[in-house]
Amino acid sequence: MLTLVVRVEKNARPGQTDALETAARAVLAILADERSIGEGEWAEAMRAWQDARIRKVVRRARGAEWRRAEALPGITVTGDTAEVRVFPPVPLDAVPKDLAKLQVTGTDFEDPDDLDAPESPVLWINPGLTMSSGKAMAQCGHAAHLAWLALSESGRKEWVAADFALAVRTATPGQWQRLLTSGLPVVQDAGFTEVAPGSRTVIADHPLLTR
Repeated sequence: MLTLVVRVEKNARPGQTDALETAARAVLAILADERSIGEGEWAEAMRAWQDARIRKVVRRARGAEWRRAEALPGITVTGDTAEVRVFPPVPLDAVPKDLAKLQVTGTDFEDPDDLDAPESPVLWINPGLTMSSGKAMAQCGHAAHLAWLALSESGRKEWVAADFALAVRTATPGQWQRLLTSGLPVVQDAGFTEVAPGSRTVIADHPLLTR
């Protein structure tokens, strides 16, 4: 299981969309990190995780909890208002205690302002589903992961050079139906939490996958 921790201070909560985008970029950051590739120190764990179900969980931390999480091996990715730290995957029963005790449920954010028109790549959320912010962060991480796997080596290098630029938006019902027939990577949830098994949650619309 791959753990992401979002920083949520009492008087400094991240915006919803920024948290989703930052979580997706954090997943991409660990996939591309040299420690995750070849003979890197995280490579074996990353291969084992990707050969199984690419399960992700989002937890939240503040104050001393966040400082303890930062002390563990991982990568912190920062957005405009969000900070997300991603950790190398481990078996469920081997999650470090300082992460395992962090809360999962009840992570919900709001967007402070209207959102600008997105620039691609875009991770499109299913408009027919209701998900907590934590659940949606994990689903956007899945979508970014699937897009990464679908890209060519040159496409991945281009995305790395762009610092994993992406946007997250909720599709309109019409957009969603068109996206479902596009052949783009789509996340199909196992249904353990919040949504029904088989629910299609997010579609990754990367321009390099449609050229």
